[in-house]
Amino acid sequence: MRARRRETIREVRGVIMLSDKDTGAYIGTITPDQLQFLIDQLEEETDDDRDYWLNRDMLTVFRDAGADPGLVDLLEGALGRREEMEIVWQESDAASV
Repeated sequence: MRARRRETIREVRGVIMLSDKDTGAYIGTITPDQLQFLIDQLEEETDDDRDYWLNRDMLTVFRDAGADPGLVDLLEGALGRREEMEIVWQESDAASV
């Protein structure tokens, strides 16, 4: 499953945008490497899954696993005062960002 997804990530040509699944609020953009890190660390329910549940404890695990500090900071900011949330990613062309 992961090998097929890695191919997909290499094919991402646009900007990868994260948003809050519950509110639709824009969180920020991430790189293909940051997205691959999330895919490797978080549970996928299907091969084309684009949403992930995370909590504060996971951010500590991400740091310990060598996550890009910018990614962790972005996710921490998105959590705000919440303990958990669902994020969703989508690809967009650079002109629409």
